[in-house]
Amino acid sequence: MKVISNYINGQLIAPQSGQYIDVYDPSVGEVYAKLSDSDNRDVGQAVQAAKKAFPVWSGMTTEKRSAILLKIAQGIEANFEKLALAESIDNGKPLKLAQEVDIPRAASNFHFFATGLIHFASESHSMEEGAINYTLRTPIGVVGCISPWNLPLYLFTWKIAPALAAGNCVVAKPSEITPMTAFLLSEICIEAGLPAGVLNIVHGYGNKVGQAIAEHPQITAISFTGGTVTGAHIAKIAAPMFKKLSLELGGKNPAIIFADCNYEKMLDTVMRSSFANQGQICLCGSRIFVERPLYEKFKLDFVQRTAQLKVGDPLLENSNLGAIVSEPHMNKVLSYIDLAKQEGGTILTGGKRVKLEERCKNGWFLEPTVIEGLSYDCRTNQEEIFGPVVTIMPFDTEEEVLMYANSTQYGLASSVWTENLSRAHRIAAELKTGIIWTNCWLLRDLRTPFGGMKNSGVGREGGWEAMRFFTEAKNVCIKY
Repeated sequence: MKVISNYINGQLIAPQSGQYIDVYDPSVGEVYAKLSDSDNRDVGQAVQAAKKAFPVWSGMTTEKRSAILLKIAQGIEANFEKLALAESIDNGKPLKLAQEVDIPRAASNFHFFATGLIHFASESHSMEEGAINYTLRTPIGVVGCISPWNLPLYLFTWKIAPALAAGNCVVAKPSEITPMTAFLLSEICIEAGLPAGVLNIVHGYGNKVGQAIAEHPQITAISFTGGTVTGAHIAKIAAPMFKKLSLELGGKNPAIIFADCNYEKMLDTVMRSSFANQGQICLCGSRIFVERPLYEKFKLDFVQRTAQLKVGDPLLENSNLGAIVSEPHMNKVLSYIDLAKQEGGTILTGGKRVKLEERCKNGWFLEPTVIEGLSYDCRTNQEEIFGPVVTIMPFDTEEEVLMYANSTQYGLASSVWTENLSRAHRIAAELKTGIIWTNCWLLRDLRTPFGGMKNSGVGREGGWEAMRFFTEAKNVCIKY
């Protein structure tokens, strides 16, 4: 059985508690690894290692820092198959999804910021009074990065790559539910020659390790992706300490379909945006609003296509959906399906646990589920479910669908399907989400700002937004 160690000061070491946490393979419902059960002592050790490494790392030339980060990107690419398999086993997602999305994106994250740091520049402003102002951007120091379980290596690297590129040293915590690829990344970092203490990965529970990162006075910035409740808890701790905060939180994303859309392209993409990664992507469209003239046709085709999706062993090529990440999360999703029935919803397809045979007979699988007949403001349509569950309902006017779409506490992402250019711009201007995809979904340019409005988060990640977050700006004014 694999033992997942902490990565502190350039070495793989045991937790100071001497205790370990069971890590499950959700497709078989069994323990397959042991994870370090760390606490504030391990976080303190990591912070001291990061503080010691900071002068060397931040003082290194951009070219040298870039070269090391590129080696890490190359290490991810060289270990592609190993990482993809580990991600599938750890998370329950289909192996082909990890191969097509998660691991390539993890490598791209490091490559993007490794090259981006060379071109990162600041502005200057001349004054008529005979003076010039210029902005210096310096690394913060020791920063904390906390990532979720749904896209483990993808989102872990999305945080640590810009932090390292900007010259910071990092104390990072991956999810205790899906820690394996972060552990494998620590081995890649050692092989790439990343100096000791620059990146420290401390494993364990959120209420121990995450809490210690949030509380530590020498960690002065925190980037977190996860649930809104946890984000609020981190903010309560960090805000009075005046830490910089970047919080990417929950979502309840609308997909808005107008009758003039490119129908086949829309149907293919909305299938993917509804059920990719078992619906466990913060950007999935869980509320589907369809213009009334198209509604019955869409319902018939969408339900038929959904019913044909194969829920199966994640390691098999023909599986469209894999396992739910954990048994408690599976039960949470099932409880929302029950809630939808209580609220008057009709299950058009799905709604039940799937029992497979042989290797996966004890795994945690759910049918992809489509629900009709709910009001826009019921709990099922307002609360984040984070599973393979979508609701569908018709609308008549732009004003009506905008009211539906903007009605939740969340504002992360949305998608709009129309061939009317004026309408596309008009709807985009009124949607209260940080990301709006028109006639596409999950088409990501890493240069663009990423993040949400309302309870979906604070701040933006991606491109120069991330580099700016992980640096301190100071203005220098010189009179000549």
